[in-house]
Amino acid sequence: MSDKTITGQIVKINTPEDISGGKYRKLVFAVKNDEGYEGKEQLFAFEIFEAADKDKINNFLKFNKVGQVVEVSYEIRCNENAGRYFTSLAAWKIFAAKKEAASQPDPIDTPIEDEPPF
Repeated sequence: MSDKTITGQIVKINTPEDISGGKYRKLVFAVKNDEGYEGKEQLFAFEIFEAADKDKINNFLKFNKVGQVVEVSYEIRCNENAGRYFTSLAAWKIFAAKKEAASQPDPIDTPIEDEPPF
């Protein structure tokens, strides 16, 4: 398993879907950032998948909203069904992004004046 992490702004949160007659639930949300090639905007659609008796989706909806900057840890998954392949970005950890501390300039050394050699 190769876990990845990105930071970006939530731009869309879809309504949760029931899967397999309500046995499972899935939520798709989209995150964008400007970390693409040469600073271009890139968009990621993540899935949260859970058994119906779990609270991952409800917790996500409780603590996240469109416009929020988040850090998403995810894995790339691929599933096969009847000879067709489906790839998804499965989010497994979402946190509010840490604000970057304003970088403090390095202290400037006071020039030392050499005493004249005489």
